[in-house]
Amino acid sequence: MSESPARAVRLKDLPTWFGLAVLKGCGRIAWPLQKRFGAMVGWLAFHSMSARRRAARTNIDLCFPEMDAASRARLVRDSFRDLGIGLFEFARAWWGDAERFRRDVHIEGLEILEGIRAEGRGVLLVSGHFMTLEMCGRLLCDHVPLAGMYRPYRNPLMERAVMEGRMRYATRMFGNDETRAAIRHLKQGGFLWYAPDQDMRGKDTVFVPFFGVPAATITATHQFARLSGCAVVPFFHRREGDRYVLRIGEALADFPTQDATQDTARVNAAIESMVREAPSQYLWIHRRFKRQPDGASRYTS
Repeated sequence: MSESPARAVRLKDLPTWFGLAVLKGCGRIAWPLQKRFGAMVGWLAFHSMSARRRAARTNIDLCFPEMDAASRARLVRDSFRDLGIGLFEFARAWWGDAERFRRDVHIEGLEILEGIRAEGRGVLLVSGHFMTLEMCGRLLCDHVPLAGMYRPYRNPLMERAVMEGRMRYATRMFGNDETRAAIRHLKQGGFLWYAPDQDMRGKDTVFVPFFGVPAATITATHQFARLSGCAVVPFFHRREGDRYVLRIGEALADFPTQDATQDTARVNAAIESMVREAPSQYLWIHRRFKRQPDGASRYTS
């Protein structure tokens, strides 16, 4: 006798429901425990995720050739520790309490955003894929109305849960297929957070340097600025001990130009500066240099 379709769907969704329950619980435990458990998760990931470990090692070898081998190996290990802690930071940002961090957060450059807002222009806050991005985004939302762009989850249950978590603090979330709506938001003077530092494999990509290595990079930052007239503002963020440091940079001058490649290279340079401030908190497991102009890959597998 076969199961009913409804029962089959419920059984299929049980792992997701269980995973979400665990994540929500992880988001609500005390911060010292989150750091301790996160470091343990990072240690397990370092030893079990061999392909991702090799990717992180390749990335760090390419990006920091000036470091000696021992320092690069230590950075790989530290990046996995911060990856594990970052998973708890994500959960806390979506479902937990941020009050203790609000009391000690350090924010620089809010006056830059206020000045641009007074001009009636939208702001595209450009950052990178750091493990602190969700918590720092939540903390920034205490001061400015911030929307975000993201890649939707394929699992509808996960998508709904994460959206509910993000909408506790963001004004709106735009999927990466909602560029027209995002441009309208910017034209109307809205603030939009965006991270263009991964290989999106779209048609509007160019090869520009990232740490001196050619990296396939989406030109969307140039296009957003060209079509909306918004200011493009670097958004630096990192964790220092038990507090978060957020820094709003000056808007990129004379941006955009007529040259999308040149503009995209400037964006990569800004993100590179962010990474150098907090290298272990960057998402090094992404194979950033997989596509190369000559068709070769920088990765062995």
